[in-house]
Amino acid sequence: MKIETLSTILQNRFDISGEMLATAEASALQDGEPLKEVLVRKKIISEKLLLKALALQYDIPFQSKLDLNNKNLGFIEKIPIHFLKKYHILPLLPVNNITEKDTSETGTPEAKAEPSIMVINDPASIQAVDDLASLLDINSYGLVFSTKGEILSGINTFYDKKSDRAQQIVQDMEDNGSIINNFEQTSDLLDDNSDTPIIKLVNHMISQSVKANASDIHIEPRRDSLKIRYRIDGILYDLLEPAKWIQSSLITRIKVMANMDIAEKRLPQDSRIEVRIGNKDIDIRISTIPTTLGERVVMRLLDKSSSLLSLSQFGIAPQRLRMIRDLSRLPNGIILMTGPTGSGKTTTLYAMLSEINKSDINIITVEDPVEYKLEGISQIQVNSKIGLTFAKSLRSIVRQDPDVILIGEIRDQETASIAVQAALTGHLVLSTLHTNDSASAITRLVDIGIEPFLITSAVRAVMAQRLIRILCDDCKEGYMPGEDLLKDLGLTVEDCKSKQIYKATGCKNCFHTGYKGRTPIFEILPFDEKIKTTILKTSDASKIREVAIAQNMSTLLENGIEKFFNGITTIEEVLRVTQL
Repeated sequence: MKIETLSTILQNRFDISGEMLATAEASALQDGEPLKEVLVRKKIISEKLLLKALALQYDIPFQSKLDLNNKNLGFIEKIPIHFLKKYHILPLLPVNNITEKDTSETGTPEAKAEPSIMVINDPASIQAVDDLASLLDINSYGLVFSTKGEILSGINTFYDKKSDRAQQIVQDMEDNGSIINNFEQTSDLLDDNSDTPIIKLVNHMISQSVKANASDIHIEPRRDSLKIRYRIDGILYDLLEPAKWIQSSLITRIKVMANMDIAEKRLPQDSRIEVRIGNKDIDIRISTIPTTLGERVVMRLLDKSSSLLSLSQFGIAPQRLRMIRDLSRLPNGIILMTGPTGSGKTTTLYAMLSEINKSDINIITVEDPVEYKLEGISQIQVNSKIGLTFAKSLRSIVRQDPDVILIGEIRDQETASIAVQAALTGHLVLSTLHTNDSASAITRLVDIGIEPFLITSAVRAVMAQRLIRILCDDCKEGYMPGEDLLKDLGLTVEDCKSKQIYKATGCKNCFHTGYKGRTPIFEILPFDEKIKTTILKTSDASKIREVAIAQNMSTLLENGIEKFFNGITTIEEVLRVTQL
């Protein structure tokens, strides 16, 4: 039977135009690349659509999600991780791998177990699959297509299970009584096969934190021990508590990785490193401070390979989403985003920029640090060591004919003044401030030296944001909260009778926290005439807030209650996040 070509399948089954396919084929011929790679690289089709087409062409099923539970991991002792990553192959072998050949004396086949499956991303890797099957003594197997990301994630999951657990590593170190200072760094932490206990411990700490989607790792010296914790969804959890004598070597290892001065233990130090864990590029900002019990280290983890979310993926109510989109499309003025560190301010501003990022708009950002790389946007990294501050960068930016300017943070009077002048001369300026709510932003601007009449002329809106934890879908349970708890939110039992209300319980899928992931809640204060008049009379945040609420401003608490009533979060979480 004649196999249909990839182009024919894409054109007939997936409505890809012949013109686009002809352009891709010409490019593939010119560059010497396979057609499928050109199609994905030029974003004519997605990787998933390509694999669906290949599945039809080769009669091999496609799976976007792989079931990794109850699989035989014996192959990881025989097959190097580099081989599987190079060819993008993932063997899914049954735990009881019974042979499918005739093994009984009567010639009757033995009972067949679950079949062995080889997951591939490219039909060209069939030869490598045969070699792998031969090495593993597998007589027959099925083939399945899946994405590169899913295959790499599976490989990392399997090989990570092989790695020693952190507690076992610490136990080995305590049994050995000594640590070899052999600090060799590899490009991928999961590929590091070093037997040096301290290297294995640091690598394991980082890889486990990334796997748990932690944002920070805290290494805290205690009097008789060392406490290691990580922050998941804004909450700190204990990871490990090794012996006190490990402290010096552990911190020295981290300093060596970050090219910090290992001899300097009396002054704070800051640095950053980039590591690769499987298919993830992780940027780690490292900060050390001296304490009476030794140096304290905090490592902030940023997954640079994760895709930036759009505003529509934030779970924002339609009316509030329209307001944010309207603000991002303003021709000029200042839009301020307020909230504490780690409340998602910058992520929201990036999403707003993505909404308006078109070829006819010139967007320039000044950040410290640059957290996401955005295509088509000029991004400046602040470097105070060479005098490249926010203010100095902004003075240069306004001569670059920008339409939109993003300032990572307004920290001083000089930066605020330049932002105001830019807004008054026809630029849209987005920035952040560290205040508790939207009304407090005005008080803060006045405090750093901006006149109220300039604030009312330049600022178009202030948004406050918090991140609220989402209930785990696998273990949340419906219930009715008590009257005392509801009273803290200003609610009654009657208000909750027709609502979807759940409580957190905890399971293995959410690390027994009851929550999995976070979503933003907002408080948006647009500057209408009444707000401007109030600001010109007073900079008292409480009075400005009273006027804003009278103007029907939806507060953080009210937005949190919406999430609570929709079964997204819990009453305890709303209270934790919105109590100012």
